[in-house]
Amino acid sequence: MQIPDEQLDLRFDTYKVTERISAKSRSIRVEVISPTEVTLVIPRFVARQVARDFLRSRDGWIRQKLAELQQRADRDAEGGPSPHLRWDGTDLLPLHGGAVPLKIVQAQVRPVVRVEPERVTLFCPGSWLAETAKLEHLLRETLRREAATEARVLLNREATRLGVNFQGPRIADQRTLWGSCTPDGLISLSWRLLLTPPEAFRYVVIHELCHRVHLDHSDAFWSLVARQMPDHARHRQWLREHGQRLHWYLKS
Repeated sequence: MQIPDEQLDLRFDTYKVTERISAKSRSIRVEVISPTEVTLVIPRFVARQVARDFLRSRDGWIRQKLAELQQRADRDAEGGPSPHLRWDGTDLLPLHGGAVPLKIVQAQVRPVVRVEPERVTLFCPGSWLAETAKLEHLLRETLRREAATEARVLLNREATRLGVNFQGPRIADQRTLWGSCTPDGLISLSWRLLLTPPEAFRYVVIHELCHRVHLDHSDAFWSLVARQMPDHARHRQWLREHGQRLHWYLKS
């Protein structure tokens, strides 16, 4: 259940805090999403004021994490595309771990996006250029479908190698998880994996399929992941270091 966003002034800084009620969480959790966004996860049995008091008690830690994310964003921006799209034909978009041009072609056709390895091209009537929300929705949904296609190929191949079955995939826009696997085998993946290097995408797929054997993060689970992908730690580290920035693009 989602509670409306609220601005909270934590003595020195004002930033956007999204409060989310969770039926699964057993403790209050603070998640630093971006240099300006924080999520406060509140277990269903915890009073809202208690959770807010906890949030304020973590003020110093939050500000430290916000600063770290901002420093990382500044470093990434030196060699990476900006998450603030201008829609003027000069944008770069992260794709498969690289950056490709986002081209705009005005045409009297039904709006459509063509995704190619070397570029992403958006065809639309000129009137759409003043409606960036429509452009963002079209691009986001196209990338979601592309991610679903690639996910199915990876899942089928890696499930065969591992000797397991699965359901899905469900492609969503999770903010804190790249993927998940339910006890009955439903695999959920973030469409933003399409923006990561292909081997990072493959690592997340292998990770979730290994939960079909071990529905935990035990030593046995990680041993299985290592057998399926010996260099998995390198791709896991890439996601930790660079993945957060990918959530700043095309926010829904």
